[in-house]
Amino acid sequence: MNKIILASQSPRRKQLLEWAEVLFDVVVKETDETFPDHLNVNDAAIYIARQKALAVGSIVPVDSIILAADTIVVLKGRIIGKPMNRGEAVRILSDLSGNKHTVITGVVITKGKTEVSFADSTDVYFHSLTRAQIEFYVDKYKPYDKAGAYAIQEWIGVVGIESVVGDFYNVMGLPVSRVVQALNEFFPSS
Repeated sequence: MNKIILASQSPRRKQLLEWAEVLFDVVVKETDETFPDHLNVNDAAIYIARQKALAVGSIVPVDSIILAADTIVVLKGRIIGKPMNRGEAVRILSDLSGNKHTVITGVVITKGKTEVSFADSTDVYFHSLTRAQIEFYVDKYKPYDKAGAYAIQEWIGVVGIESVVGDFYNVMGLPVSRVVQALNEFFPSS
């Protein structure tokens, strides 16, 4: 497989690509992560990923294969973003406690004018968590850079998640199997 450009500084996305033995370089450019209000949740995640791909595409060679992704968390039809502070992280996790939410990762892969995009959804069911458990997690892991205020591969995922329906790695931030399939199908090595 050709070396790609990962338009993300997420350590989880880097780790997943490394596990899949995909060769990549990381190139990031600051990007606005807002989206038009009329978009549905899948299209919103793809829209943000596309903005990241376009931003990086403006600073790398035109024939580069660029992989960009954005992960959002949806609870009862409402998009849950990244918490701004401790109080917001505790509130978000309190809302997720005992409930099902959906994690959606929008993926955009580009090479020149060619684009492949898709959204992958995974349902996550949380056990009911105590206030002490939530505060312990927030204080120890400081999940301020994570959509939904948690990372499935950390303590809260181990003790707080009842079940996952769909791609576990999507919840980490990248449906890596589907990404590798798309890279092989649309951008095969020469």
